[in-house]
Amino acid sequence: MKHGLLAITLGLMIAACGQGASSAEPTPQQERMKTCNADATKKNLAGDERKAYMKDCLSGNDMSVTSQQDKMKTCNADASAKALKGDERKAFMSKCLSAKPAMTSQQEKMKTCNADAAAKALKGDERKAFMSKCLSAD
Repeated sequence: MKHGLLAITLGLMIAACGQGASSAEPTPQQERMKTCNADATKKNLAGDERKAYMKDCLSGNDMSVTSQQDKMKTCNADASAKALKGDERKAFMSKCLSAKPAMTSQQEKMKTCNADAAAKALKGDERKAFMSKCLSAD
């Protein structure tokens, strides 16, 4: 009987030690909590809005806004500001939603440098050196 209790006690101690070692790694739920919390902070959410977002995010129902939704919101606001109605509004929204965002100066530079490198038929290290120099030039 004493040996049985000793074995059970020893087994429980080993199990407890094993759990303690693995608890150093965050669980998937802890990782999700960390990610959702960072996203909520990035979006400057507070109070009930933050609680609702965290609840949805932690349950896997992340309701984050996509770039298309952002574009829709912006286009709607612009159409409303211009007091557009009916067919005018439809045409404006169609054009606004299909418009590509303007390229940044860095994107323009990249496009130009790529075209120049292609025109010179540069490959490998030569192309890499050319692109580096071209992109860093003002």
